[in-house]
Amino acid sequence: MTTGTLITVAPTGAESAKSDVPALPVTLDELLLTAKECEALGAAVIHVHIRDDEARPTLDQGRLRETVAALREGTDLIVQLSSGGAVTDPEADRLAVLDAGPDMASCTMGTVNFGDDVFLNRWEFIVDLHTRMQERGIVPEYEIFDLGHLTSLQRLLGKYGLPFGGHVHVDFVMGVPGGMPGTLQALAAAHQALRDLPEGTTFSATGVGRTTIPVLLASLSAGGHLRVGMEDTITYAKGQPVESNMQLVARAVGFAQLAQRPPLTAAEARELLGIQRTAVA
Repeated sequence: MTTGTLITVAPTGAESAKSDVPALPVTLDELLLTAKECEALGAAVIHVHIRDDEARPTLDQGRLRETVAALREGTDLIVQLSSGGAVTDPEADRLAVLDAGPDMASCTMGTVNFGDDVFLNRWEFIVDLHTRMQERGIVPEYEIFDLGHLTSLQRLLGKYGLPFGGHVHVDFVMGVPGGMPGTLQALAAAHQALRDLPEGTTFSATGVGRTTIPVLLASLSAGGHLRVGMEDTITYAKGQPVESNMQLVARAVGFAQLAQRPPLTAAEARELLGIQRTAVA
């Protein structure tokens, strides 16, 4: 049983519109303020999507570099960029995310239906993303939307070696329409499949929408870590919109403390994840 809890905040995402969710942080100033406030509460990692001047999802290189620099200057958080972007982003733009030199980046381990869309992740693209991160000193978080993605990860590590830093960390993304459900049974099955991965592999779990609390509790009980934020849920309770990302982080911190697994500091999280130095482009 892990004695502390790694808490990741995913504040924005690429799905919700600012017009529909006014509290969503979409400007750099809003993102930086959110990051500072969530860090003060107990978050150690920030999973970053960015928006353009019209609040639309973008993978613009200049904005990505500016965002990474601002978060490093203003916080001690581990900066994890999304290589998923929006489901419509081309592979070349998603690979170029690494050029911004984050500490971490997501690496989704397979294609999945995503509501009415398809989140495409070809094997060749996954290999390219994994090996580029190895070369550049960027630590991946392997995003798992379905059980078969864990088998793909086993294949990836067997053929191309461990990630930079040597530690394998996965995030179970649960409750996406088209992926594995956000249930105790699904998390238990995913947790059981971790035995086929390298010893010491750790996991976080993300419950999308109404699955947030069941997944949070199940993950803690299984010794896992947590990802919360307005990327994944915009409703705090039935009929109650989320007021801020801090509200979600505070709830996760409270549950972690009740489980006697208090939040890890950013320094402790770096040690856990094998982040040895600042990544370079």
